[in-house]
Amino acid sequence: MLAYTYCGKGDFRLLDKPRPTIQDSRDAVVRVTLASICTSDLHIKHGSVPRAVPGITVGHEMVGIVEQTGSDVATVQPGDRVTVNVETFCGECFFCRNGWVNNCTDPNGGWALGCRIDGGQAEYVRVPYADQGLNRIPDQVTDSQALFVGDILATGYWGAEISEISPMDTVLIIGAGPTGICTLQCVLLKGPRQVIVCEQDPQRREFINRLYPGVFTVGPEEAVNFVREHSDHGGADVVLEAAGGPSTFQLAWQCARPNAIVTVIALYDEPQILPLPEMYGKNLIFKTGGVDGCNCPQTLELIAQGKIDTTPLITHTYPLREIEAAYDLFEHRREGVIKVAIIP
Repeated sequence: MLAYTYCGKGDFRLLDKPRPTIQDSRDAVVRVTLASICTSDLHIKHGSVPRAVPGITVGHEMVGIVEQTGSDVATVQPGDRVTVNVETFCGECFFCRNGWVNNCTDPNGGWALGCRIDGGQAEYVRVPYADQGLNRIPDQVTDSQALFVGDILATGYWGAEISEISPMDTVLIIGAGPTGICTLQCVLLKGPRQVIVCEQDPQRREFINRLYPGVFTVGPEEAVNFVREHSDHGGADVVLEAAGGPSTFQLAWQCARPNAIVTVIALYDEPQILPLPEMYGKNLIFKTGGVDGCNCPQTLELIAQGKIDTTPLITHTYPLREIEAAYDLFEHRREGVIKVAIIP
């Protein structure tokens, strides 16, 4: 089968690999019907994900049809259309029992697919712990509608959940990339008084203005003053950092009011500095780290109800055999690209 493969820093190749097989009684093999490229894949390409294993098939955003299941898989069966969770989790360890599935203690726990084990920019993928890692797609939900459920939509939903948003809050989202837009949709479900999106790309600000007319947009240069002018207490009550740029971490805490919550859901290429002397007295609460992607059934139901729609993010579609061109387009942000769908 064709599989896009991480061969070393800066070196991805489309290779012919054997089709995956069941290796454990809790595995499933899924025929991928639609996949996507994530910014995290670019982090692997650039060498900024040390745990990524050379030789693995990349890709962790995908939907497909179950082809085969191990003997202990109970929740899905061959023929089911499914979303695939970005995270692998056993469901039984201390962290899983508390809903902190990103830190599952299984050797393949957390972000494994497309990082430490073969992922889904391929024709087939093996999913460990399929009862946790797969969710059946409702009949009325298309593959395109469900494509981002297991990763960037899971991240946006998780970020909104842990940010403790109240109806009187002014919420700032930094970044109107794919994760930022998914975060925006989930934040709006919380009904805050005001939402502001900070984004440097004018095309993406226009995208937000067109689809979400009640949301303010602002560029990073004006963000600190704009947020202060449009909030009651000297800054945003909640800030969600979804950009992961060179200066966006600093911007996040600078735009927050004292005693605010700053939720960092971005992945950075480089270490960030927490300048405590400058921040002293602000008493900020930081929430950081990888998504605990265990709310996929809820987001699928919200999609089925018409309350979430991420299909406008898919701006381009390529066949798997042309994935190198798709990566080039996505990495260099040409043609107004937001997300690229890949058809095996």
